[in-house]
Amino acid sequence: MISFKESWQILTEEGLGEWQDALTPIIQSRIDPAKNGNINRWMPALENLESISAHINKPAVQLDQDTVSVCGLTDNGLQSELHQRLKTLMPWRKGPFHLHGIDIDTEWRSDWKWQRVIPHLNSLEDKTILDVGCGSGYHLWRMRGAGAKLVVGIDPSALFLMQFRMMQHFINDSKVQYLPVAMEEITPLLPAFDLVFSMGVVYHRRSPIDHIMQLKACLKPGGQLVLETLVINSSTQNVLIPDERYAKMRNVWFLPSPELLKQWVIRCGFTQVKIVDIDQTSLNEQRRTDWMQFESLQDFLDPDNPDLTIEGYPAPVRAVLTATLPV
Repeated sequence: MISFKESWQILTEEGLGEWQDALTPIIQSRIDPAKNGNINRWMPALENLESISAHINKPAVQLDQDTVSVCGLTDNGLQSELHQRLKTLMPWRKGPFHLHGIDIDTEWRSDWKWQRVIPHLNSLEDKTILDVGCGSGYHLWRMRGAGAKLVVGIDPSALFLMQFRMMQHFINDSKVQYLPVAMEEITPLLPAFDLVFSMGVVYHRRSPIDHIMQLKACLKPGGQLVLETLVINSSTQNVLIPDERYAKMRNVWFLPSPELLKQWVIRCGFTQVKIVDIDQTSLNEQRRTDWMQFESLQDFLDPDNPDLTIEGYPAPVRAVLTATLPV
């Protein structure tokens, strides 16, 4: 079973020890095979990884390039075994990763999003960062590669946890931690972070204002919020509330205009609120691959008009907002 002993030790040292009592039962439930039938299928991929890493003398870890990579294993037989373990953890959504000769071509080119975000961030050097909805952890590693002192990712997906733990075994960086919990499960909300990221989450929330206030409660005074979300193209304060689905997703509640998104954040008490990027998602950024063989963006769009979703809504456009919590 996956242990969180090191996680709680590190988080306690950083003033986050109050989370342990409240979150431990939630975490144990999330990785309980009796409650998630896939756990027993995924866990063998993580077992006895030392039999592979024992053959790596000096692993070369690279966290500051587009592909998060670890190199050093040259044994073809062990590479084949590792490849099969990685395949067991499909689908791989966020990346790209390279692990000991194996390129994991994920559904999303998350490096493209990072390239749009990074120019607008405060320095990450020696900062403590919370990434809400972190997926399998691609951006956690990029934040650490940019100099962050501690990066904490939260996401309730047990599969993403398994993928993160696979990479963590070979990267071996205790200053990057992952908890399989949702933002609304975090208690107490501690103002412990210099930066808080929420990328691709707020449109899944029935109350976007509550989500923004939760993010605010985790920031230190003077800290920076980075919020990325689906939006609609409009110069006024408008919002799209889809019917049952948006781009085949059931749990999309609100797609604000950029101006309305800014107003939400301003009303929550932030200053220096800026929309720093607006970009329509392309078929090269989100697509089906050998590592994610289910439907992807192409299947979510109108085949006769790629500017519309299959339901007839405007195709996905994403905005990045930055804001500052006043001192």
